[in-house]
Amino acid sequence: MSPLEIGALVALVTVVVLASGVPIAFGLGFVALLFLVIFEGPAGVTFAGEILFSTLADFTLVAVPMFIVMGAAVAASPAGADLYAALERWLGRVPGGLVVSNIGACTLFAALSGSSPATCAAIGKMGIPEMRKRGYPAGLAAGAIAAGGTLGILIPPSVTMIVYGIATGTSIGRLFLAGILPGLLLTALFAAWALYYSARSGAAFAATRRYGWAEKFRYLPRVLPFLLIVAGILYVLYGGIATPSEAAGVGAVLVLAFVAVCYGRWRPRDIWRVFSASTRESVMIMMIIGASGLFSYMLSSLFVTQSLAETIATLEVNRWVLLAVINLFLLVAGFFLPPVAVILMTAPILLPIIGAADFDPYWFAVIMTINLEIGLITPPVGLNLYVINGILPDVPLRTILAGALPFVLMMVVGIVLLCVFPGIVTWLPDLLMGPGA
Repeated sequence: MSPLEIGALVALVTVVVLASGVPIAFGLGFVALLFLVIFEGPAGVTFAGEILFSTLADFTLVAVPMFIVMGAAVAASPAGADLYAALERWLGRVPGGLVVSNIGACTLFAALSGSSPATCAAIGKMGIPEMRKRGYPAGLAAGAIAAGGTLGILIPPSVTMIVYGIATGTSIGRLFLAGILPGLLLTALFAAWALYYSARSGAAFAATRRYGWAEKFRYLPRVLPFLLIVAGILYVLYGGIATPSEAAGVGAVLVLAFVAVCYGRWRPRDIWRVFSASTRESVMIMMIIGASGLFSYMLSSLFVTQSLAETIATLEVNRWVLLAVINLFLLVAGFFLPPVAVILMTAPILLPIIGAADFDPYWFAVIMTINLEIGLITPPVGLNLYVINGILPDVPLRTILAGALPFVLMMVVGIVLLCVFPGIVTWLPDLLMGPGA
């Protein structure tokens, strides 16, 4: 068999194995070992253990569990409720301001926690009932929260961006910078649609309580410390003061301290919940990273990666057509697999192709991430949809999906804008870190 035929067979078997419900890490590892044994014999798996553990030996990976601890600590505290309450008091009197407050709260909480499901649960539990009480349609309320939650994998500090940086050997600090303006662009697009729809439905002018200045400033002392921590992490990264691992470690300690001080979550039981949740998620991600390293080794050992890159590079097609095909592939992959798995499986293969087509790798990281965001609010996986459905058991899943689809369209508009104006991604990294740094 030719390498491309082997690659097609690998893709088919991988889809079948993962569709069976096997955990992603075990599925990838099984497929890798299976094809190494079939095409290279028992000797092909001689270095399997070494490849697995050497993949996990990267010191940069220390940042992953530290950022997860940050997110778990924030998610275990009432920080989401405080964020929502603070923004609602400032924007509640603006036409359509309540839905914009929820989207803003999702954006900030997603940046703090890095978890889409946690964002949907934390903001949705307060925001959705309040929006429905004020006359906003259930679909709009659910869709705004579901879409706002996806921003956690784009706006820094993002675990997904860290994984992309490790998988492709690109600068994590630069990736964080590249995600800031596109994240704000998506937030603005979400808010614009929400304002338009709420105005059209008559909910934009629903009566709301008028808050005094004392009430407007009431929640800020609890919210600002967490936002300052995120700003501080970004500053030390881009200022060259600390590595991502060091910044993540200090950030985790500070967030734990503020959660203990601001919300009284200092009891051993509270701390245990944070660390147990963080450990489960960290181990899951690390297992996927290790298995994907073995999977990548198998593809390279069988010359699948090299042959695929060479074949695509020799195709005489417009580079934008090539990008459209890659986007479609990522979109379909995101329907079935979580973002971390898709990045680890595909980014090392796609990056040489993107480079040959003269696309910026950091720009592509953002495009890829937005594609994977769409998968979070579209079936059959659509994790955010099911979280929202748990909050709104009286609203059919199809209504929640219908409310989320316009926000999917806004993400597609965002991708188009980034293709037409790539400077939205590259301007800030070039400004602070120099061109091509």
